Amino acid sequence: MGHRSGVQDAGVTGSPSCTGGSSSRASGELVVPLGAVDGSDGAIAGGKAANLGELVRAGFPVPDGFVVTTHAYARVVGARGHCPEESVPGDDGSGIRARIEAVALPSDLRAMITSAYAALGGGAVAVRSSATAEDLPGAAFAGQQDTYLGVLGEDAVVDAVRRCWASLWTDRAIAYRRRLGIDPAQVRLAVVVQRMVDAEAAGVVFTADPVTGDRERIVVEASSGLGEAVVSGAVTPDRYVLDTVGGVREQFSGRREVVIHTAPGGGTSHEERVESTAPAAQLLPDDVLAELTRLGTAVASHFGRPQDIEWACARGRVWLLQARPMTALPPPPVHLGRAQRMLAAILLEYLPVRPYPIDMSTWLPHGPAGLMAQVTAYFGIRSFEDFLVEEDGVVTRLTPPAPRPTLGVIRAPWRLLTRARRYDPRRWTEDPRLAAYLGRGRDLAAEDLSVLAWGQLLRVPQRALNLVHPLVDLRIDYLPRAGLALVRLLVVLHLLRRAGLMSDLVLGAPTRTTDANRALEALAAGAREDHQLSAAVTALDLEAVEDFPDFSAALRAVLDEYGHRETTSPLLVTPPTWADSPKTVLGLLVALTSAPPARAAHHGEALDHLLTHPLLRSPRLRARVRDWIEQARAGIAFREDSHFYFTVPLPVLRRSLLEIGRRLCAAGVLSTAEEVFHLRLEELEGVEDPGRLSRSAAEELRALVRARAARREELTGVPLINPGAVFVSRTDGDALVSGTPAGGGVATGAVRIVSGPSDFTRLREGEVLVCPYTNPSWTPLFQRAAAVVVDTGGLGSHAAIVAREYGIPAVMGTGTGTATLTDGLVVTVDGTTGRVVLAASRGA
Repeated sequence: MGHRSGVQDAGVTGSPSCTGGSSSRASGELVVPLGAVDGSDGAIAGGKAANLGELVRAGFPVPDGFVVTTHAYARVVGARGHCPEESVPGDDGSGIRARIEAVALPSDLRAMITSAYAALGGGAVAVRSSATAEDLPGAAFAGQQDTYLGVLGEDAVVDAVRRCWASLWTDRAIAYRRRLGIDPAQVRLAVVVQRMVDAEAAGVVFTADPVTGDRERIVVEASSGLGEAVVSGAVTPDRYVLDTVGGVREQFSGRREVVIHTAPGGGTSHEERVESTAPAAQLLPDDVLAELTRLGTAVASHFGRPQDIEWACARGRVWLLQARPMTALPPPPVHLGRAQRMLAAILLEYLPVRPYPIDMSTWLPHGPAGLMAQVTAYFGIRSFEDFLVEEDGVVTRLTPPAPRPTLGVIRAPWRLLTRARRYDPRRWTEDPRLAAYLGRGRDLAAEDLSVLAWGQLLRVPQRALNLVHPLVDLRIDYLPRAGLALVRLLVVLHLLRRAGLMSDLVLGAPTRTTDANRALEALAAGAREDHQLSAAVTALDLEAVEDFPDFSAALRAVLDEYGHRETTSPLLVTPPTWADSPKTVLGLLVALTSAPPARAAHHGEALDHLLTHPLLRSPRLRARVRDWIEQARAGIAFREDSHFYFTVPLPVLRRSLLEIGRRLCAAGVLSTAEEVFHLRLEELEGVEDPGRLSRSAAEELRALVRARAARREELTGVPLINPGAVFVSRTDGDALVSGTPAGGGVATGAVRIVSGPSDFTRLREGEVLVCPYTNPSWTPLFQRAAAVVVDTGGLGSHAAIVAREYGIPAVMGTGTGTATLTDGLVVTVDGTTGRVVLAASRGA
């Protein structure tokens, strides 16, 4: 049993209650022919039956059958009070299942089922569960309810219908609904009964490659006998990768360890094949593969999205047994140019998590990404725009655009030079616009959001977003001299044949990040002096930390000054800031509990080495070169510090959104305050006071949140873009992973995977930090790490810059470092060649 069932399919709508509901068939039929339902009948037929009916009506080869509708379920099950899932202890639905399996069917319903069964010829049938809740895209319910194959005889069919109903209350189905936040009152079960196809071969066809997302590749899996062997994972099936006209691109012969057939007396029989080391002979002939390609392509076209289709082949004819949208499908492969790859590498480092709708309508267009789009547009280049694709309100993929020049590029040289002459990054903190910006930010942060009227509260997010406009102007004004200073220094170093000193010369300038790190180091030093305090910090116990007043006051001061720093991404408002997540700061302190190593003094050494050049004997020229270096360092510091100040509105923006969510939660519209992240700002701005919100408006918001939450759940684990398209594989020889060499030197240590801020405390002294991304908040970890290996980023990324400051090897843009390397594996990281190898094989 346990066949993939209860599917939620494309084009099916409806959210019935446990005992009521409506659909396009208002007459309340209990049993209907399969061909009488279509995609609009999900409320009475469930997703599986509705899609099968759609295929029947479109002329596809589907075995004859009928549907025991959700009206029958409501009449028999709902009327007897079996629906209250909230009364189920834990996930144990055994009591409900037992009652449903024992229930007696009304005589008229039983007669309808047996009559419909007789009309199919009275032979073996497949009895399949078909769940509703199609208003929740992504809630596939695959494998949650049951299917019974080879059912023979009237009594057996009626019993199978009851058991399908009961399977809506299996422990796995209850847990699945609770995980997705699906109200059990919205889910009912129909049952589809079809003539059994005694297949010679069967399996699944995917109309897009489920691994790569390639829509031009069709993947067929097949084995002998019924398809249950394939979908249950009982066999190693044959696998064919086809093009869209049925041509075989790849082929793999499986072992087909078990063959399942319909048993003569009902049910199924399992025949185990004699184990052989040789793969079985090819199962499907070319004409069957061509037919599967034709049918699969047509079904995908009919439903308008890639499909996962179960099929069976009997006596040379292919039958379709089920069709549902492919879930968790990666985005289509993309071919990126060099500039697009560079942009994608930057964006992936800043987008380690999938943005929410509230991100897309607030901080993404107005925060650092929006800032860079405005800055580059001012100088005639369009970039950082429309790089995220949304479907049904959920971000599905990242598509980095190629930078495009506009007519404004003609004026760019004049704009660059005039601003470079006027605005010196060494004095940017004296600009009155910065002081005014910080003052407005403090004023807004001081407001008590909890006492604001609803209309006033709804205006706070936009007020926070409007704050950042002066920072855009400051970036436009001060970046030109910063960029020109770096270019000038690089040219000079090339002329002097000292280009290799560039990184060491410009790194290490004082910044707000270094200020934050020193503040953290001071806190860590204080914790090291008190064993009990150190234990509280290590345990991330904020309540215990409060027992140490001096330390608590110092911690609060750090959070007041630096609390707007992001923990995960500067492009998103939904992840917490330091102020929102003080435990993240404690986790950083844990990384500093051992005495921090001295910061590498590369700048002074590099400067001394440069000034010994024979062409720099003149004191005047040496002074000029020193000034050029300081200007370049000031440019680097400006980039870092302007980013630091840019995130000042983040905490109040996030708090205002959560306050809106809290009020909607208190009014019963949302289940948690964080569910507000599934809505867009303009949707929230159109909501009237929750206390006066109509029932229909509240349900509309709830449905929107549920749909987007389920779609996000479906995409869990699906990358925004294939890392292989962004980071060109450089793995060769004995390298486990490789990438961009970003920090000189070689180091050996045990791997430690740090996926995010919650893992900060896992890193031990001398381990190799392997992570998907970094940001300035991660800097203290570099004091503990022997080397750093990052999935994303390049030479100019935060991790690369900090690694060079600390003198530890760094390899950026591996694409697969966190997937390939494992905790405890001892590796050698070569920051000069960009290779990571097993420690024992470095010299191989």
